[in-house]
Amino acid sequence: MRSSAFVSILPPMQTVLRYRGRDVTEEDVRFIRQLIYEHPGDSRWALSKKLCTAWNWVQQNGQQKDMVCRGLMLALHRQGHITLPPAQKTHARPGYNRKEPVSVQVDQTPLIASLKDITPLEFQQVRRTAYESLFSNLLNEHHYLGYTQPVGEHLKYLVFANKQPIACLSWSSAPRHIGVRDNFIGWTQKDRENNLSRIAYNSRFLILPWIQVSCLASHILAQMAKILQRDWECIYKHPIYYLETFVDQERFKGTCYFAANWLYLGQTTGLGKNDHTGKANRSLKAVLGYPLTRDFRKRLLEAPR
Repeated sequence: MRSSAFVSILPPMQTVLRYRGRDVTEEDVRFIRQLIYEHPGDSRWALSKKLCTAWNWVQQNGQQKDMVCRGLMLALHRQGHITLPPAQKTHARPGYNRKEPVSVQVDQTPLIASLKDITPLEFQQVRRTAYESLFSNLLNEHHYLGYTQPVGEHLKYLVFANKQPIACLSWSSAPRHIGVRDNFIGWTQKDRENNLSRIAYNSRFLILPWIQVSCLASHILAQMAKILQRDWECIYKHPIYYLETFVDQERFKGTCYFAANWLYLGQTTGLGKNDHTGKANRSLKAVLGYPLTRDFRKRLLEAPR
């Protein structure tokens, strides 16, 4: 009879990097090195496409996670695990613009009215449409954080009143490590990895400075919750159950969010996502959340299907 101690003598594969919830092992690194070796003329973009295909790394709507894959490969390159080909100057995919938004003329006629005089409002999802440059320009010129291109799943909205643009909102993939949010939901680390895509993050909200309408911001947030839930599932082929945002309390009180029934959960820690010092290196912000369903906790604790 063979000894049962002989069954498992091989050491477990060592994890060299954890990226976006994925453990990258030494075997994975060897595979990527071989992929680069076998395609010496490929760009970083082309290599990421091949790696997505090999790993079947796709979003729920079937599109490849090539931007996330490129980020993974770049992280491995910077840590010395692989050697990527030199970066090319530009390789923009359709509808994606890394350049500074070009100035666009817009109607800046002051709008001073009551909410009932301008409703119903028109909400337009403008990502990859003719309105996207207007959206980017308005944020770049009038939002205190400016405009940055979201990465991952994201949607962009312009709000119109009688054909005049009055507001901009962008929604993107949720930040990974928000302690007060995870505690509120009841998430373990595994739960968060499984269900983070079921949360949308309000990364920008701008009422244009020449618009003066009482209660407009909270009304937009209330309408947006219904519209976003529908659009997200239509475009990304999976539901969202919860919204969240940060409010810089040195600048704002967050009144419109509270008026729209968003919940205050606590504060951020002030640590950057790649911090290794344990010391705050950025301003503390209020964390606000908005459940989209009554059973949001149950749904956010379910194993992915």
